[in-house]
Amino acid sequence: MALTSPRLFSSMLVFLLSLVAYFAAITNADIHEYTFVIAPTTVNRLCKKHTIVTVNGQLPGPTIHVRNGDTLIIKTYNRAKYNTTIHWHGVRQLRTGWADGTGYITQCPIQPGGRFTYRFTITGQEGTLFWHAHVSWLRATVYGAIVIYPKRGSSYPFPIPRAEIPILIGEWWNRDPIAVVNQANLTGAAPNISNAFTINGQPGDLYPCSRSGTFRVPVQRGQTYLLRLVNAALNDEHFFKIASHEFTVVAVDASYTKPYKTNVIAITPGQTADVLLTANQPVGKYYMAARAYTTQQPGNFDNTTTTAILEYVGRQNLGRPILPRLPIYNDNATVARFRRGLRSLASREHPIKVPLKIDESIISTVGLGLLPCPPGQTCGGPNGTRLTASMNNISFALPTIALLQASYFGINGVFTTDFPQNPPVIFNYTGQNVPRSLWAPISGTKLKVLEYKSRVQIVFQATSIFVADDHPMHIHGYSFYVVGRGFGNYNPVTDPLKFNLVDPPERNTVGVPVNGWAAIRFVADNPGVWFVHCHFDDHMQWGLSTALLVKNGRGRLATLEPPPPDLPRC
Repeated sequence: MALTSPRLFSSMLVFLLSLVAYFAAITNADIHEYTFVIAPTTVNRLCKKHTIVTVNGQLPGPTIHVRNGDTLIIKTYNRAKYNTTIHWHGVRQLRTGWADGTGYITQCPIQPGGRFTYRFTITGQEGTLFWHAHVSWLRATVYGAIVIYPKRGSSYPFPIPRAEIPILIGEWWNRDPIAVVNQANLTGAAPNISNAFTINGQPGDLYPCSRSGTFRVPVQRGQTYLLRLVNAALNDEHFFKIASHEFTVVAVDASYTKPYKTNVIAITPGQTADVLLTANQPVGKYYMAARAYTTQQPGNFDNTTTTAILEYVGRQNLGRPILPRLPIYNDNATVARFRRGLRSLASREHPIKVPLKIDESIISTVGLGLLPCPPGQTCGGPNGTRLTASMNNISFALPTIALLQASYFGINGVFTTDFPQNPPVIFNYTGQNVPRSLWAPISGTKLKVLEYKSRVQIVFQATSIFVADDHPMHIHGYSFYVVGRGFGNYNPVTDPLKFNLVDPPERNTVGVPVNGWAAIRFVADNPGVWFVHCHFDDHMQWGLSTALLVKNGRGRLATLEPPPPDLPRC
């Protein structure tokens, strides 16, 4: 009788252990089902009644609670008058690109009266993400938090808080946001600025008729709480503070960080931050407040402040809460300091894998521009022009057939695969007096193709064409490492020498500094078509976006799943 060879025995042991681990993961994972009904809702804000679109009649919408490794099934019904989708912002969507929920990128919208069921699994992510509509400006009122707990048997890499409170910063218009953006698209002008910011759907008592609805957070002195902060605003980055209190940042964009103490959070649209707050001040009331961070001039942005109230349990005086001193609206130094302080936890339990060698190196300009007004029209942009935006001089044209469907089914004529690897024209990107010949980009639906498992570096280079601005750049279907950032023009020879390849923060949205650049790295291990765009919705509407087409790898686990049978049609 022949004995089993040591090599064969070892292989069988590895296989059996892998099988045990697989079934253990399945056993410990749950399936969570939600029903989302998108429909008109009447609310009172800023002294008036408004009819807005919400999910399940809530603003913000329902919070999704899930564990790392769990599967979500969200049955979505559209009873509003607009086309819509729901995007699960920051979720990796491994092989489930059809569920990413990006209108005309991964799916055609759910039409009024239609329905679609999103199915996907949370893989390797813990912390806070959020969901929002991804058609036009519907996400102004259609959004909510995603809370991802550790797997069963695991715990946080920080002390267990007494309670966890989602804090969602939003943006409010006294008009239908869809009408606001449609008017801007018609005239070519910038859209009207918002009338208020909100915390958990409420403007706060610094605004008229808003005192009774102000969001309140009760705390007990001596206890520590976890605030799950989300910036769900459309067009503004924010500073966030609580009077007389400090934060400890422990995660960003569902990725753990080394504990970072700060008294102010700088957060762009699309970003999240998990922060510990210890109630260590005298019993009383303290405002939490958020205001815009921007490099624009007053009058060109919403310069109001939204508030909620941190309320200690115990005897209270009747006075007004203490208001924090927020940074001035254009405090670049505070933003840069906050971003420098973020580092991945990079522990044995939560390792990181920064690509050290690069297969695809991309440099893309990101910036605004101006188009001449078409003959016979009157345009509302500067000097009678139309505002536009671009990446590498390509202003993205949204197709009428979803890109993922066109790619999967081989539909020709929807997109091309010639997005430029580098800026087509080299110039002083952040200098003054950029030649006017560079102000008008080319319109096109151009994608960048990536091989499966290629190691990718993208440098987003801001420009001062027409006007310099910040750009929170978001990539769907991926998290990435922010390995470098700086002001001025990126130098491909000297700047990489200063990259952090040891413990860079892992994010899904990176703030590109005004007149500066940001470098990110990731491995293209998720096949599909993935939107890359500025998370200022006005910039995205003007064309500051593109898409990555990541090819399938070998085998089922490296291949995009087939489309679901109820995928909406265009």
